Amino acid sequence: MKLAANLKLLSFLIPCAFLVPVMITMAPDLKQAWNSEALQNMKTVFIGIFLEAVPFLLIGVLLSSLMQWFVSEEMVRKLTPKNPIGGVLVAGLLGIIFPICECGMIPVVRRLMHKGMPAYIAVTFILSGPVVNPIVFTATLLAFPSHPEITIARMGLAFAVAASIGGLVYLFVRKNPLRKPKVAVTEVKTHPGFKMAQPHTHAERHDHNHTHEKNWRSFFIHAGDEFVDMSKYLVIGALITACILTFISRSDLIALGNGPVASYVFMMGFAYVLSLCSTSDAFVASAFSHTFALGPLLSFLVLGPMLDFKSTLMLLSTFRTRFVIGLSMAIIVLVFAGSWLINLLV
Repeated sequence: MKLAANLKLLSFLIPCAFLVPVMITMAPDLKQAWNSEALQNMKTVFIGIFLEAVPFLLIGVLLSSLMQWFVSEEMVRKLTPKNPIGGVLVAGLLGIIFPICECGMIPVVRRLMHKGMPAYIAVTFILSGPVVNPIVFTATLLAFPSHPEITIARMGLAFAVAASIGGLVYLFVRKNPLRKPKVAVTEVKTHPGFKMAQPHTHAERHDHNHTHEKNWRSFFIHAGDEFVDMSKYLVIGALITACILTFISRSDLIALGNGPVASYVFMMGFAYVLSLCSTSDAFVASAFSHTFALGPLLSFLVLGPMLDFKSTLMLLSTFRTRFVIGLSMAIIVLVFAGSWLINLLV
């Protein structure tokens, strides 16, 4: 528990620390820029991004909690076919039925792998689920109302990258990549929420309504904790974005956005450090829609939910280090190549 808390704290401090070098290296005359008009502009941009994203973050948290507390993991496992091609395709689209945020995806999939889910299906679900789902689709569509092609390209590229990596895992990963593959997991016949909310008594005549009430109380406590946990990343992301748009000259951003490789590197690194939730990152990306082309925006929107600082720590705690390194490299290469190709074609 202490390790998990330390990792959580570290994953929060890293995005905060990112603000310092950005302001120092890219805003040489910060004192001159720091005036009342600049502060008003920064506050306006920050509040706009935050208020646009909060409803989708709340919806995502509630549905994620519903999936965790009231849907059996065995139900998900029954939907995964034995055929590898069918398994990859189903896993890539499973987020449509089970829209779990990336924050809760890895623990759920780890439990499924302990129960026998193949690694290639699990990895495909981890990568595609946070993007290919109706909540993220709607949020992206509303963040880019005049550019529906960005939403379509995001869904398509995320599915293609996840399916490709799932195929690579099936072909080349022969051993169980979990750190503790032989951990005994108790089979749960009811949904997880019911098990955790059972009353502390062995009397069968205990009031069922009281148990049900505790069930829902546990659900809302979990949803509230997750909302608070994720909202701080949204606040930091919106604040950094507002500072960049306010204190960095538009000419510098345009010069960076015109770079054939630098724009992709910047947006992918930005997504990795911010560790935003996939239900709200589109509103941060939309702030750069007039500066960066489609390709760099896509690299931000697809890489972030698949690989960020927060999820890297969770992956390292779940999978072997060599597997995580290979998985991370594959994600970076495929996202860069895919977004670059789409930018050329569109």
